[in-house]
Amino acid sequence: MTSGASVKIATWNVNSVKARLDTVRTWLSETAPDVACFQEIKCTDETFPTEAFESLGYNALVHGQKSYNGVAILSKRPPEHVVNGLPEGDGDDHARYIEALVPGENGGLVRVASIYAPNGNPPGTDRFAYKLAWLERLNRHIRRLLTLEEPLVLCGDYNVIPSPDDCHNPKAWEGDALFQPETRAAFRRICNLGLTDAFRACHAEPHRYTFWDYQAGAWVKDHGIRIDHILLSSQAADRLIRASIERRVRGWEKPSDHVPVLCELAI
Repeated sequence: MTSGASVKIATWNVNSVKARLDTVRTWLSETAPDVACFQEIKCTDETFPTEAFESLGYNALVHGQKSYNGVAILSKRPPEHVVNGLPEGDGDDHARYIEALVPGENGGLVRVASIYAPNGNPPGTDRFAYKLAWLERLNRHIRRLLTLEEPLVLCGDYNVIPSPDDCHNPKAWEGDALFQPETRAAFRRICNLGLTDAFRACHAEPHRYTFWDYQAGAWVKDHGIRIDHILLSSQAADRLIRASIERRVRGWEKPSDHVPVLCELAI
């Protein structure tokens, strides 16, 4: 991958890859991550703009869905052993999970997943029950992956605000599915499998956000939330060099309401 035996891995809910194509390509060109995990691409596999990313040197893996959801992994090296969809998904046609092994330049491998967890609003509905059940399915799958004892990087929009420090005004989110006690507990159970929050491992300061709503001047006022996370297995966490939130991208023309989160591992 990159010289210096390190790999840069990014996650970004692009909120329609075709609508944000120029923005996404500009960021990829400037930042040059080795792997980029996208969520909410909002297109089918066939209509994903693969050639636009191949021209930048990326291989594209896509698990899409018309108009909604959809996840993708871009990788500078050809990925292997692709998994489309979260296991135990009988009857679940939401495109929310894709996973692959990405080779390193020195023969090492990193298992990377792009995750788009359900929003779940409003609480007390079938949508909220689906969110919690989906997070438990993810938990069980991660347990299986951890038995492989390899560098594992779980990227995505988890639609979880982990703590009051991860939102501007906790009281404003008390009635939202992203901040319900059950939601946060499900996320803690995932983290407690032995995973490390890459951003928090490098940045202890509160109120660093990855999402600002388009409404009510949220971006200008910095009324944001942190719901996009990169979780690392112990084998990946031991290799963590740095992590960052690419905040500046939210101020670009035609931005997504999310910004990329980036980590760099010594591989």
